[in-house]
Amino acid sequence: MGIEGFLRYLRYELNYSVHTVLSYSNDLYQFSDFLTGGKGEFDPASVTVADVRSWVFRMSESGLAVRTIRRKVQALRAYYKLLMKRGVVADSPVDDIPMARIPQVLPSFVRENGMDKVLDTEFDSTDFESVRDRLIVAMLYETGMRRAELISLKNSDVNTDSCELKVHGKRNKDRIVPFGNELKSLVTLYRELRKEQPGSGLEELFITRKGHPLYPSLVYNVVTEALSPVTSAKRSPHTLRHSFASVMLNNGADLNSVKEMLGHESLATTQVYTHITYSELKQNYKHAHPRALKKGG
Repeated sequence: MGIEGFLRYLRYELNYSVHTVLSYSNDLYQFSDFLTGGKGEFDPASVTVADVRSWVFRMSESGLAVRTIRRKVQALRAYYKLLMKRGVVADSPVDDIPMARIPQVLPSFVRENGMDKVLDTEFDSTDFESVRDRLIVAMLYETGMRRAELISLKNSDVNTDSCELKVHGKRNKDRIVPFGNELKSLVTLYRELRKEQPGSGLEELFITRKGHPLYPSLVYNVVTEALSPVTSAKRSPHTLRHSFASVMLNNGADLNSVKEMLGHESLATTQVYTHITYSELKQNYKHAHPRALKKGG
């Protein structure tokens, strides 16, 4: 089984997203080019532990972050795991590769008062793109969905009667996420304007002015522009997902509920946000408690 066969396995048998498969593809072909000098695909059976170590060393020398190197090695490890399962190779040259522990990096997020400023800013409620862009930001923040999930959201997935929407998550796993009256009003307004646009018959909820489905860079640019007045840190659709989780936990939501709304498979993935809220708690304490800044004696 070659790299392309492995990528098809990820896409069609494991239902990995196109974006994830592309990441695996880039990592594996980078390893292949390292071994062959760009002259064809490597022979999995001939790869040694020394080959993999040399690759890791080369990446480290080039200044790649430990997190990036680890991801690339994990891609190669997954490839060999399937090769062993299919009987193509007897063992994996990746298993004996030690990886440095990655320090935990807390996700970037916008505080609640910052998001209030963003969503309370006036906008042209008669202009299609103005309403659509506001809805994009509001929906990402108020539901915690991923950018790809927003783009694939169908008009029929959003029920304003029950204030629920169906999110098509990773690996074809759907989930139901509730939303509030403010978002309901925005959806209703957007749908009225959408009727007059080219492409109004498309099944996707969000469309461009020219009548095409949204694309990733458009969503990214909309979010970046919206968040620019309130933060100089990382501004992306995923920042709004992190902000959703943070505000939910800060306001009393239990971890399991947030896990379900985010579509996480593991509670451990959601628990990173408890570090955010604890960090906020410490900051609030330092600013609010009269004795917090007194020097000990």
